[in-house]
Amino acid sequence: MSTADSVNCQGSTSCEWIYDITRSAWFAEGSYWILLKPLRVLLILALAMVARWALHRTINRLVRTTTEGAVPTMLRPLRERVPSTAGDPAEFVPERRRQRAEAIGSVLRSLTTAFVFGIALLMILREFSFDLAPLLASAGIAGVALGFGAQSLVKDLIAGLFMLIEDQYGVGDNVDLGEAMGVVESVGLRVTTVRDGRGVLWYIRNGEIIRVGNKSQGWALVVVDLPIGFNSTEEATAVLRTAAASIAVDPELSPEIVEAPEVLGVEQVTVDGAVIRTVVKTTADGQFAVGRELRRRLAEALENSGITAQIAAARIYPGLPTRPLPDSETGQGGAT
Repeated sequence: MSTADSVNCQGSTSCEWIYDITRSAWFAEGSYWILLKPLRVLLILALAMVARWALHRTINRLVRTTTEGAVPTMLRPLRERVPSTAGDPAEFVPERRRQRAEAIGSVLRSLTTAFVFGIALLMILREFSFDLAPLLASAGIAGVALGFGAQSLVKDLIAGLFMLIEDQYGVGDNVDLGEAMGVVESVGLRVTTVRDGRGVLWYIRNGEIIRVGNKSQGWALVVVDLPIGFNSTEEATAVLRTAAASIAVDPELSPEIVEAPEVLGVEQVTVDGAVIRTVVKTTADGQFAVGRELRRRLAEALENSGITAQIAAARIYPGLPTRPLPDSETGQGGAT
């Protein structure tokens, strides 16, 4: 008796082959659903796992390469591409770069996992004769509805992702985000938290951040404007230059100074007299300590030189000169 007469295989070669091996008609007729379908599903899952492993390995290698600093210049954050007189910026941000790379890698791994297994799920449903057209149409409508209903959430997530990629700021940075200014305590894909100088913790949605002023990247410039009244600008400049130069040789502050302090001269003239500007370029972390010490030394230098007392005297007695004039100029004393 032939195989076709014993079992209804409907021309299936696999059915006839299984019947020849097992001699079981019901198993051969149902082999398509009992054996072939599960095997095809397992093959789809196996391919999905292999694809996911390959993509995750590529992402992990990219994260490791970025952490070690061996990345193309185009992919580096702006702070590492701009030349700086403070030396190589990568020396100061290895841990920060590692954290940022790991955060981006985690997001990419999650996205690739969802994409790969989403495709695998659709292929498995098609194996069980599900009509995917209504399902895909419903998913498209649901996606559009979600996009309109939760567009602020999507905006926050996209802004947070680009913020991480571009390295606009990180934990510990002193930033100006508009109404909120302070130190960044945490950075997420949706919300950034900043603690201001009064201890208030601000929760800011990333999609609402229009501009970012980062005071902790690269170097900083400390600017000090001091009034000298109507005293001699040359004398005041010399006094301030001497005081500013002393801070550059201070063993505690010199490591934080990128360029020696410079007295630029008269910045503006007001009704109270001239204002002289002094600047010093420092590291981002040392700007506050250097700025406070520079202001203290400049103020003490003006006081020790007597310029501060002359400014106070001129404010109390505005009609009097700031310096005593010779007798020949006052019109008093001397023989006639």
